Amino acid sequence: MSMIRDLRAAVRPSLRHPLRKTPTTYTAYDPTRDHSASTAVVDCAVYRDGRRVEDDACLTPRGAMRRVREKGGFAWIGLHEPTEAEFAGIAAEFGLHPLAVEDAVHAHQRPKLERYDDTLFTVFKTIHYVEHTELTATSEVVETGEVMCFTGPDFVITVRHGGQGSLRNLRHRLQDEPELLSKGPSAVLHAIADHVVDGYIAVADAVELDIDQLEIDVFSPAVKGSTRGTDTGRIYQLKREVLEFKRAVTPLLRPMQLLSERPMRLVDPDIQKYFRDVADHLARVQEQVVGFDELLNSILQANLAQATVAQNEDMRKITSWAAIVAVPTAVCGVYGMNFDHMPELHWKYGYPMVLTGIVLVCLTIHRTLKRNGWL
Repeated sequence: MSMIRDLRAAVRPSLRHPLRKTPTTYTAYDPTRDHSASTAVVDCAVYRDGRRVEDDACLTPRGAMRRVREKGGFAWIGLHEPTEAEFAGIAAEFGLHPLAVEDAVHAHQRPKLERYDDTLFTVFKTIHYVEHTELTATSEVVETGEVMCFTGPDFVITVRHGGQGSLRNLRHRLQDEPELLSKGPSAVLHAIADHVVDGYIAVADAVELDIDQLEIDVFSPAVKGSTRGTDTGRIYQLKREVLEFKRAVTPLLRPMQLLSERPMRLVDPDIQKYFRDVADHLARVQEQVVGFDELLNSILQANLAQATVAQNEDMRKITSWAAIVAVPTAVCGVYGMNFDHMPELHWKYGYPMVLTGIVLVCLTIHRTLKRNGWL
């Protein structure tokens, strides 16, 4: 492990995990100690001919790898948010590259596919839809997690981060299909990729319903007393969530294309055909997400245009009433000058005639403005 620490210092001298508040303690790998007691290990098993080997010795990473080297098959080890100390022994046992180990422990990685000697390192972003009764300006719509997968000739190590994206049901489902599982570690890698992309499809359908509801709210007739500006925060929040969704989907396109098109020694040719289907589904989801982003831009612009139109309507109404009020104001101003020689001041019918004239002019202006749509 000291070699890993030295190599990390040389390659990434300034990298620090943003959430880590205390210095990381590195534990040297002791080959005489069983590191499988790590609480991060969720499940550990050996599969031979597509079936799980029922052997207590296979319940630890070291024991599983020993059985694989003795009798064949492959080991599948699942971990959840391991620390560097917990992952150190497994990394040394399976010869994992230090840079990939660091990425797997620290998380917050971009979806990618990398090859280190005889190991493929794949990063998937998992997406979970957060149920909510009503979309607000602070609603969380999608929740992200990560699944890292180390795929070797005779082992698969999955490292999961986040509260969502459990692979337990996926493992059980694969165990019910021994013919597929007999293809080796690449079958597990395909199953994980397919599981993640299926999650994308489900989330995309749910987000589409949110966008449809938001679109109805924005373009429906305004309720008396409501303001259009309140929809802007909801649109912007949903746009932020869609952007997070997009960051999970788009970078994964290239890795899936490589797995489906480029021959790889670690990927069974029969399994590679299945990756094409995953890549196709992922491309469809990516088109949906891009469409969501563009649609939300249009909805936001329409909402702002509606707010501008509403403000213009208010200004026209204010201007119209100001024009009507200006008539009596002007007349009263003229007759309030208190000159001695104003014939109308001493005329018997002057007062009622002025009031009648004011009312008629105001009514005429009101009717004209109402006919033109200003009132």
